[in-house]
Amino acid sequence: MIFSLGAVIGAMITMYAAVANRTIEIGTMRALGFRRRSILAAFLVEGLLISLIGAAIGLFAASFLQLFVISTLNFGTFTELAFGFSLSPSVIRNTLIFAVVMGIVGGFLPAVRASRLNIVNALRAS
Repeated sequence: MIFSLGAVIGAMITMYAAVANRTIEIGTMRALGFRRRSILAAFLVEGLLISLIGAAIGLFAASFLQLFVISTLNFGTFTELAFGFSLSPSVIRNTLIFAVVMGIVGGFLPAVRASRLNIVNALRAS
């Protein structure tokens, strides 16, 4: 859970940087008549898309863990314990659900900031 919190904060920092780098674009969109909720939705979708791409890359990398078996030996009883990773549909589903939640949580506050930018101040930013 601690790593998940760190990942959400990392996603939030990435999205804040995206908002900061595109302040003029956001101001232009607002000047052209885009509503605040359209900008909010655009940044939420971007955060969601980034998190889903990360989940897909993670699942791809995790699929190779099925090839490895880790074993350990109990010297007291001379028995061997073997551990393997199995990528089941429930693991894939839970991973994608977690990525969606992280994308929404990590992208919400930056998206709100982007949608609340003042048009004149956003166009002046450089």
